[in-house]
Amino acid sequence: MLAAIFADPVSANIKWRDIESLLVHHGAEISEGRGARIRVRLNDVRAVFHRPHPEPDADKGAVKSVRRYLIEAGVTPS
Repeated sequence: MLAAIFADPVSANIKWRDIESLLVHHGAEISEGRGARIRVRLNDVRAVFHRPHPEPDADKGAVKSVRRYLIEAGVTPS
């Protein structure tokens, strides 16, 4: 899944639940925000993301945001 987030060109068919699972796998704490928002803390780096709806897939912009967040939190593909 990490490779899919860092793939170029950016994929638009990644399930959001898979992204959340990846974040938790790497040690992130996720809490619910208002509406479809979630708060994420990973390696003391915080972010707020918006769960896509009604479709389950993250769009390219969301994937790019998650990629930037992971890099900032020190998570990169090996």
